Amino acid sequence: MASALVVSNRAILLPIDVQQAFDDPSWGRRNNPGMEAAGLRLLAAWRAANRPVLHVKHDSAEPASTLRPGQPGNAFKPGFEPQAGEALITKSVNAAFIGTPLEADLHARGVTQIVVFGLTTDMCVSTTARVGANLGFDMIVVADACATFDQVAPDGTPVDADLLHRVHLTTLNTEFARVAKVDEVIAGLR
Repeated sequence: MASALVVSNRAILLPIDVQQAFDDPSWGRRNNPGMEAAGLRLLAAWRAANRPVLHVKHDSAEPASTLRPGQPGNAFKPGFEPQAGEALITKSVNAAFIGTPLEADLHARGVTQIVVFGLTTDMCVSTTARVGANLGFDMIVVADACATFDQVAPDGTPVDADLLHRVHLTTLNTEFARVAKVDEVIAGLR
């Protein structure tokens, strides 16, 4: 039996790329339709506990990207916008640590544990969690507040979003992070 999750008093919540671009049909079929509701519950509980939040936003440099600044998709999904006193970093690659002041900011705040959720499980969430773990942070990935999309394997066969989500959470939990659910994180705040 897994031990109860303890959220450190030196933890920060890092919502990743919860942006309107991912509602565009060009992304294809997505898993976990409850991701937004779960993320909003987590944000509300985290804020109620007066814990720090640092938002990550993807500003794509690709001209045709739905995540490019100036495009409607670059905006946060409703309810996921930073509130007063909450920091924001922007990135243009998958890992929130690359080309940003994130690591220095976290060290300056004394953060040792990072709780991440958002879009997409297999890309920016996974990459950020892996890099964070390699930098020495205690990483927690909130499974039910993440989602991803169907993809196509190199041999042309389809790969279901649910499978991608599950496999990435499995490998993260094996080596890089503790994978938890929103209810476990909320309980761990107490």
